[in-house]
Amino acid sequence: MKNIILLLTIIGLTSCKDKPKTTTEQGIKGSNVMALLAQEISQDASTLLKTKCYSCHDPNASHQQRIAPPMAAIKARYLKDYLTKQEFTNAIWAFVEKPSKEKAKMKGAINRFGVMPYQPYNEEDIRLISDFIFDYQIEEPSWFKKHWEERHGEGSYQQKGKKLGNTINTHEKNYVEIELTYANNTKKILGQNLMGTIQNKGTVAALDFCNERAYPLTDSISKVHNAIIKRVTDKPRNPANQANSIELGHIDYFKNVVAANEKYEPIIEEDGKGVNFYYPIITNSLCLQCHGEIGSDIRSDVVNNLKIKYPMDEAVGYRANEVRGVWSIYFKKNEQ
Repeated sequence: MKNIILLLTIIGLTSCKDKPKTTTEQGIKGSNVMALLAQEISQDASTLLKTKCYSCHDPNASHQQRIAPPMAAIKARYLKDYLTKQEFTNAIWAFVEKPSKEKAKMKGAINRFGVMPYQPYNEEDIRLISDFIFDYQIEEPSWFKKHWEERHGEGSYQQKGKKLGNTINTHEKNYVEIELTYANNTKKILGQNLMGTIQNKGTVAALDFCNERAYPLTDSISKVHNAIIKRVTDKPRNPANQANSIELGHIDYFKNVVAANEKYEPIIEEDGKGVNFYYPIITNSLCLQCHGEIGSDIRSDVVNNLKIKYPMDEAVGYRANEVRGVWSIYFKKNEQ
């Protein structure tokens, strides 16, 4: 969105020149400006869709391995009931704001995956994403068209919307986008494995996954991206996740911002050779099965397993929408 502000500033400055413009010239330039603004907004929404939604609603996950319906399925289902963009966007926000079985449109998905865990999404972001998927064609799994038509009739599916054009300023290297991609790729892989284990084997089995597989998977993703990717906290379950003094300062900052319900951006710190990136890890209702209050959120069998696997565990007592730690990522500039 920063590019939009810059573009508007440039428009304001150039409009102050003395040379008069004809109505035709003004109309042409005005339409070009509006097209650029629309393209910039759509690119921001596309990025939000990937970073906020695809860790669970991944269009590239197979039909058997997925942990939530693809966003193309959500779009198709909501379009059956809501024909205008305002109705469509209002309905999606009404569910995401406080997900429940009663408000769910996709009963089959609820039966298979359960209710989406509450996450403290910003309403502005969700409305921007919803407007975008209403207006534009989004990525869909190769199997989805056949899957939909098996249930709704042959020839009943054709995704509505315009095709998204090329991105603006694709030659620019944006450190925030690079490192958010690293964090979200890691979150997506860990989340898919974790949620899949919970759904198929239960919470106790998920502890085994975290204990045995989370570190090797994170290390593998770090090697793929040629970066150092860490999840650190001030209240570690595993002592290896203890934040250092710099990271502790950033955790405190994000805690204050999130508690005040303020918007936040990733923290980027550059040195001569590389870039450090910090972004909050925020709890949702699903997290509380292992990180909530003992005796209410965490079952007794899970508590017993935690004591065995993590005798120094501090990572309990959280409520939804609290900062549990940060993503701490570092990469060298000349290797990107």
